[in-house]
Amino acid sequence: MLQSDLTALWLTIKLAFITAVLLLVFCIPLAYKLAGYNGKFKPFLEALIAMPLVLPPTLLGFYLLVLFSPDHAFGQFWFWLTGTQLAFSFQGVVIGSLFYSLPFVMQPLVAGFKHINRTYNEAAIALGLSPFKRFVYLIIPLLKPSIGSAFALGFAHTLGEFGLVLMIGGNIQGQTQVVSIALYDHVESLNYTAAHQLSLILLAISFACLVLLFKFNKSIVGVKQ
Repeated sequence: MLQSDLTALWLTIKLAFITAVLLLVFCIPLAYKLAGYNGKFKPFLEALIAMPLVLPPTLLGFYLLVLFSPDHAFGQFWFWLTGTQLAFSFQGVVIGSLFYSLPFVMQPLVAGFKHINRTYNEAAIALGLSPFKRFVYLIIPLLKPSIGSAFALGFAHTLGEFGLVLMIGGNIQGQTQVVSIALYDHVESLNYTAAHQLSLILLAISFACLVLLFKFNKSIVGVKQ
Protein backbone atom coordinates (compact mmCIF):
# COMPACT_ATOMS: atom_id res chain seq x y z
CA MET A 1 0.00 0.00 0.00
CA LEU A 2 1.22 3.50 -0.84
CA GLN A 3 2.39 5.76 1.98
CA SER A 4 -0.12 8.39 0.86
CA ASP A 5 -2.92 5.83 1.28
CA LEU A 6 -1.79 4.99 4.80
CA THR A 7 -1.73 8.70 5.59
CA ALA A 8 -5.24 9.12 4.16
CA LEU A 9 -6.46 6.15 6.20
CA TRP A 10 -4.98 7.53 9.42
CA LEU A 11 -6.43 10.98 8.68
CA THR A 12 -9.87 9.46 8.08
CA ILE A 13 -9.85 7.52 11.35
CA LYS A 14 -8.58 10.60 13.19
CA LEU A 15 -11.33 12.75 11.64
CA ALA A 16 -14.05 10.20 12.46
CA PHE A 17 -12.88 9.77 16.06
CA ILE A 18 -12.58 13.52 16.77
CA THR A 19 -15.96 14.19 15.16
CA ALA A 20 -17.73 11.43 17.12
CA VAL A 21 -16.21 12.48 20.46
CA LEU A 22 -16.96 16.19 19.99
CA LEU A 23 -20.52 15.43 18.91
CA LEU A 24 -21.08 13.30 22.01
CA VAL A 25 -19.86 16.13 24.24
CA PHE A 26 -22.18 18.59 22.49
CA CYS A 27 -25.18 16.33 21.86
CA ILE A 28 -25.63 14.59 25.23
CA PRO A 29 -26.83 17.72 27.11
CA LEU A 30 -28.70 18.96 24.02
CA ALA A 31 -30.47 15.61 23.55
CA TYR A 32 -31.36 15.58 27.26
CA LYS A 33 -33.09 18.94 26.93
CA LEU A 34 -34.74 18.08 23.62
CA ALA A 35 -36.11 14.75 24.88
CA GLY A 36 -37.92 16.52 27.72
CA TYR A 37 -39.07 19.52 25.69
CA ASN A 38 -42.59 19.52 24.25
CA GLY A 39 -43.01 23.15 23.28
CA LYS A 40 -44.36 24.44 20.00
CA PHE A 41 -40.87 24.94 18.57
CA LYS A 42 -39.87 21.28 18.98
CA PRO A 43 -40.71 20.28 15.36
CA PHE A 44 -38.59 23.16 14.07
CA LEU A 45 -35.65 22.19 16.30
CA GLU A 46 -35.92 18.55 15.24
CA ALA A 47 -36.12 19.56 11.57
CA LEU A 48 -33.06 21.81 11.95
CA ILE A 49 -31.03 18.99 13.51
CA ALA A 50 -32.18 16.51 10.83
CA MET A 51 -31.43 18.83 7.87
CA PRO A 52 -28.07 17.16 6.99
CA LEU A 53 -30.00 13.92 6.37
CA VAL A 54 -31.74 15.42 3.34
CA LEU A 55 -29.30 18.10 2.16
CA PRO A 56 -26.80 17.18 -0.57
CA PRO A 57 -23.32 17.12 1.03
CA THR A 58 -22.02 19.49 -1.65
CA LEU A 59 -24.73 22.03 -0.79
CA LEU A 60 -23.81 21.96 2.88
CA GLY A 61 -20.14 22.06 1.93
CA PHE A 62 -20.65 25.10 -0.30
CA TYR A 63 -22.28 27.21 2.39
CA LEU A 64 -19.72 26.15 4.97
CA LEU A 65 -16.95 27.05 2.52
CA VAL A 66 -18.49 30.52 2.16
CA LEU A 67 -18.70 30.77 5.97
CA PHE A 68 -15.04 29.72 6.32
CA SER A 69 -13.84 32.17 3.65
CA PRO A 70 -11.52 34.99 4.76
CA ASP A 71 -14.06 37.34 3.18
CA HIS A 72 -16.68 36.25 5.74
CA ALA A 73 -16.82 37.50 9.33
CA PHE A 74 -16.48 34.01 10.80
CA GLY A 75 -13.50 33.20 8.57
CA GLN A 76 -11.88 36.50 9.51
CA PHE A 77 -12.46 35.84 13.20
CA TRP A 78 -10.89 32.38 12.93
CA PHE A 79 -7.85 33.81 11.15
CA TRP A 80 -7.52 36.51 13.82
CA LEU A 81 -7.83 33.89 16.58
CA THR A 82 -5.49 31.21 15.17
CA GLY A 83 -3.49 32.86 12.40
CA THR A 84 -4.59 30.10 9.99
CA GLN A 85 -7.24 29.86 7.31
CA LEU A 86 -10.20 27.64 8.10
CA ALA A 87 -11.06 26.77 4.52
CA PHE A 88 -8.98 23.91 3.04
CA SER A 89 -7.69 22.88 6.46
CA PHE A 90 -8.19 19.85 8.70
CA GLN A 91 -9.89 22.03 11.31
CA GLY A 92 -12.40 23.18 8.70
CA VAL A 93 -13.11 19.57 7.72
CA VAL A 94 -13.73 18.70 11.39
CA ILE A 95 -16.25 21.54 11.76
CA GLY A 96 -17.98 20.49 8.55
CA SER A 97 -18.12 16.88 9.77
CA LEU A 98 -19.76 18.02 13.00
CA PHE A 99 -22.66 19.49 11.01
CA TYR A 100 -22.81 16.56 8.60
CA SER A 101 -22.91 13.80 11.25
CA LEU A 102 -24.96 15.69 13.84
CA PRO A 103 -28.31 13.89 13.28
CA PHE A 104 -26.65 10.46 13.35
CA VAL A 105 -25.42 11.12 16.88
CA MET A 106 -28.42 13.08 18.13
CA GLN A 107 -31.17 10.63 17.21
CA PRO A 108 -29.93 7.61 19.26
CA LEU A 109 -29.30 9.89 22.24
CA VAL A 110 -32.76 11.49 22.13
CA ALA A 111 -34.35 8.04 21.80
CA GLY A 112 -32.28 6.80 24.75
CA PHE A 113 -33.30 9.69 26.99
CA LYS A 114 -36.96 9.16 26.12
CA HIS A 115 -36.84 5.51 27.18
CA ILE A 116 -35.11 5.95 30.52
CA ASN A 117 -37.47 4.74 33.22
CA ARG A 118 -38.92 7.76 35.04
CA THR A 119 -39.22 5.73 38.24
CA TYR A 120 -35.44 5.82 38.66
CA ASN A 121 -35.38 9.58 38.29
CA GLU A 122 -38.24 10.04 40.76
CA ALA A 123 -36.49 7.78 43.27
CA ALA A 124 -33.28 9.82 42.91
CA ILE A 125 -35.23 13.04 43.51
CA ALA A 126 -36.80 11.50 46.62
CA LEU A 127 -33.30 10.68 47.88
CA GLY A 128 -32.36 14.33 47.53
CA LEU A 129 -29.88 14.05 44.65
CA SER A 130 -29.22 17.32 42.84
CA PRO A 131 -30.01 17.58 39.08
CA PHE A 132 -26.28 17.42 38.29
CA LYS A 133 -25.73 14.27 40.37
CA ARG A 134 -28.83 12.65 38.88
CA PHE A 135 -27.52 13.37 35.39
CA VAL A 136 -23.98 12.11 36.06
CA TYR A 137 -24.60 9.15 38.38
CA LEU A 138 -28.00 7.93 37.18
CA ILE A 139 -28.93 9.06 33.69
CA ILE A 140 -25.53 8.74 31.99
CA PRO A 141 -24.93 5.14 33.20
CA LEU A 142 -28.42 4.18 32.00
CA LEU A 143 -27.66 5.85 28.67
CA LYS A 144 -24.43 3.93 27.98
CA PRO A 145 -25.96 1.72 25.22
CA SER A 146 -27.34 4.81 23.44
CA ILE A 147 -24.00 6.60 23.81
CA GLY A 148 -22.20 3.62 22.27
CA SER A 149 -24.72 3.48 19.45
CA ALA A 150 -24.42 7.22 18.80
CA PHE A 151 -20.62 7.04 18.75
CA ALA A 152 -20.62 4.09 16.34
CA LEU A 153 -23.07 5.80 13.99
CA GLY A 154 -21.21 9.13 14.06
CA PHE A 155 -17.85 7.42 13.52
CA ALA A 156 -19.09 5.21 10.67
CA HIS A 157 -20.91 8.04 8.91
CA THR A 158 -17.86 10.29 9.02
CA LEU A 159 -15.70 7.52 7.52
CA GLY A 160 -17.61 7.72 4.24
CA GLU A 161 -17.60 11.50 3.77
CA PHE A 162 -16.68 12.64 0.27
CA GLY A 163 -18.52 15.61 -1.20
CA LEU A 164 -18.45 17.70 1.96
CA VAL A 165 -14.75 17.09 2.60
CA LEU A 166 -13.88 17.81 -1.01
CA MET A 167 -15.79 21.12 -0.95
CA ILE A 168 -14.36 22.35 2.35
CA GLY A 169 -10.92 20.76 2.45
CA GLY A 170 -10.04 20.09 -1.16
CA ASN A 171 -7.63 17.24 -1.87
CA ILE A 172 -4.42 18.03 0.03
CA GLN A 173 -2.32 14.97 0.84
CA GLY A 174 -1.55 14.65 4.52
CA GLN A 175 -3.97 17.42 5.48
CA THR A 176 -7.44 16.94 4.00
CA GLN A 177 -7.20 13.91 1.70
CA VAL A 178 -9.36 11.25 3.36
CA VAL A 179 -9.81 7.66 2.19
CA SER A 180 -12.87 8.35 0.03
CA ILE A 181 -10.98 11.03 -1.93
CA ALA A 182 -7.85 8.88 -2.24
CA LEU A 183 -10.06 6.05 -3.52
CA TYR A 184 -11.59 8.38 -6.10
CA ASP A 185 -8.11 9.45 -7.23
CA HIS A 186 -7.08 5.80 -7.73
CA VAL A 187 -10.18 5.08 -9.81
CA GLU A 188 -9.58 8.20 -11.89
CA SER A 189 -6.00 7.09 -12.58
CA LEU A 190 -7.18 3.48 -13.29
CA ASN A 191 -5.12 2.16 -10.37
CA TYR A 192 -7.67 -0.48 -9.42
CA THR A 193 -5.27 -2.50 -7.26
CA ALA A 194 -4.81 0.40 -4.84
CA ALA A 195 -8.53 1.16 -5.05
CA HIS A 196 -9.37 -2.42 -4.06
CA GLN A 197 -6.99 -2.29 -1.10
CA LEU A 198 -8.48 0.92 0.25
CA SER A 199 -12.03 -0.29 -0.37
CA LEU A 200 -11.49 -3.53 1.53
CA ILE A 201 -9.99 -1.71 4.52
CA LEU A 202 -12.86 0.78 4.57
CA LEU A 203 -15.38 -2.05 4.27
CA ALA A 204 -13.78 -3.88 7.20
CA ILE A 205 -13.82 -0.79 9.45
CA SER A 206 -17.40 0.06 8.49
CA PHE A 207 -18.52 -3.52 9.15
CA ALA A 208 -16.89 -3.47 12.60
CA CYS A 209 -18.73 -0.22 13.38
CA LEU A 210 -22.03 -1.78 12.35
CA VAL A 211 -21.38 -4.87 14.50
CA LEU A 212 -20.83 -2.57 17.49
CA LEU A 213 -23.92 -0.58 16.56
CA PHE A 214 -26.17 -3.66 16.52
CA LYS A 215 -24.59 -4.87 19.76
CA PHE A 216 -25.49 -1.59 21.45
CA ASN A 217 -28.96 -1.63 19.87
CA LYS A 218 -29.51 -5.04 21.44
CA SER A 219 -28.50 -3.60 24.77
CA ILE A 220 -30.93 -0.72 24.29
CA VAL A 221 -33.76 -3.20 23.72
CA GLY A 222 -32.81 -4.89 26.99
CA VAL A 223 -32.88 -1.54 28.83
CA LYS A 224 -36.32 -0.69 27.41
CA GLN A 225 -37.75 -4.01 28.53
